[in-house]
Amino acid sequence: MRSLQRGFTLIELMITLAILATLATVATPMAQVAVQREKEHELRTALIEIREAIDAYKRAADNGRIKLGLGESGYPKKLEDLVNGVPDQRSPRKQNMYFLRRLPRDPFAPPEHASSWGLRAYASPPDSPAEGEDVFDVYSRSDKTGLNGVPLNQW
Repeated sequence: MRSLQRGFTLIELMITLAILATLATVATPMAQVAVQREKEHELRTALIEIREAIDAYKRAADNGRIKLGLGESGYPKKLEDLVNGVPDQRSPRKQNMYFLRRLPRDPFAPPEHASSWGLRAYASPPDSPAEGEDVFDVYSRSDKTGLNGVPLNQW
């Protein structure tokens, strides 16, 4: 009777392990998709936050609150200007205006890169973004493709 119980327990153990192995092979890709989805959400949020700050900076420049030189577009010269602030020309004490508390990182960029964003200048054509004298837009430098089939650097 004991040998029968041991044999039955061994079979149950083998079946349980087979079921767990099958579940693990199904769960791993699902977990990877969940991680990808979360990183894509962080990327969307960061892009929206930076682009809204760039637009606010441009509106302030158009309203005469930011001093512009001759021929300047009114967009920030570098992303750090959004965080470091610029003097408000309408303020009696020329207090700084700030557009971001911090510059979010691209969640798909390696952590060792100081600047995680690709930059597009105002004078740059839309189909071939390039850096220039100002920051008109930002994009991810990742060569990965999103879950929606669109490359992340085109978001």
